[in-house]
Amino acid sequence: MKSVDKAARLFVCVAQKDEIGRDVAKALKQELKNQGLKTRLLDGERCKVRVQTCNCLDLCKQCKKGSGAAVIVYPEGVSYGNVRPRDAAEIVHEHLGEGRVVKRLQLD
Repeated sequence: MKSVDKAARLFVCVAQKDEIGRDVAKALKQELKNQGLKTRLLDGERCKVRVQTCNCLDLCKQCKKGSGAAVIVYPEGVSYGNVRPRDAAEIVHEHLGEGRVVKRLQLD
């Protein structure tokens, strides 16, 4: 029987014209390290937190106006829009560390 890869994932869209998505992904990875949250509890088990880039999250029309990237946090399925590198610390601390959604960035 195959084991399931238990991991929390932050998917970051990199389909913007500039490099903001890649910069956001780098900032999220750095904040996970800085805040000691490269692993977290998920369903009572410790699991890795992975930051993965992707070409499109299909959130462009719903994303707030601005020059940020879209990010989806799984397994929660929370979507964030207009995320910039400076928002990484807040997302890591609030969402992953404290379990609270960052309302100002959340997409409906």
